[in-house]
Amino acid sequence: MSSKKHKKETPKPSLHETHPDIFGKDGKLRNSIYERELEHLQVELIKLQNWVIKNNKRVLILFEGRDAAGKGGMIKRITEHLNPRGARVVALLKPSDVEKGQWYFQRYVKHLPDPGEIVLFDRSWYNRAGVEKVMDFCTPAEYQKFMNQVPMFEQMMVEDGVLLFKYYLEISQDEEKFRLDARKHDPLKRWKLSDMDLKSLALYDEYTKAKDEMLARTHTPYAPWIIVNANDKKRARLNVIKDVLSHIEYQGKENASTTLASDPNIVNLYSHLINY
Repeated sequence: MSSKKHKKETPKPSLHETHPDIFGKDGKLRNSIYERELEHLQVELIKLQNWVIKNNKRVLILFEGRDAAGKGGMIKRITEHLNPRGARVVALLKPSDVEKGQWYFQRYVKHLPDPGEIVLFDRSWYNRAGVEKVMDFCTPAEYQKFMNQVPMFEQMMVEDGVLLFKYYLEISQDEEKFRLDARKHDPLKRWKLSDMDLKSLALYDEYTKAKDEMLARTHTPYAPWIIVNANDKKRARLNVIKDVLSHIEYQGKENASTTLASDPNIVNLYSHLINY
């Protein structure tokens, strides 16, 4: 049997306080520590995938967040050593004319995990609650319909056996500006920079308001939002992987209370952060 429960955790002292030597001068996790821990967790991810395939389980992981929050890098580290036959990444382009006339969720349903699959969404149906709302790509009526339907849509998936995780990667306004500016000057990352990214900086407050409403209205007991402090990409990646692993009982799993325990200063339930 599998389990996916999110228990409230008592905040712990920060790693800066307990292990100051593992951080560099920039205050972020040293690369040597990160690489060693990442390799260990990727071995655990392979164990998880083997269990998923053997037992015909379906795992769905959604990643949302501001532009440059680190969604793509997060997904890359999770899938890096998984068997591609049982792990897919979904990053949809803007809807076609045909898709615009369909039920909103229809284009996403065909990408949901089949038995024995782990599927990761780099942005998901929550585009409607974020960029579509802020940029007026949908009408107010379409937005309200989405907000009313999405809890039921996710409840049906969970009741049908899908192990659903929803992560929102949160970064500060200064960090977003820094990362987007870095893309301008890096020829290997410049392709990531779009007109939408540049517009998002000027609409920071509007995106914040849309995010807050999305989290408040779509955080449910069966499909909770997990908020990730992603200002330090390395710590965010390690803790999200730990969070996924710690909430699924797969064969050969290490002691979740020690090596797989995530840091509540980095990863926490939305409801715990606002005293829901």
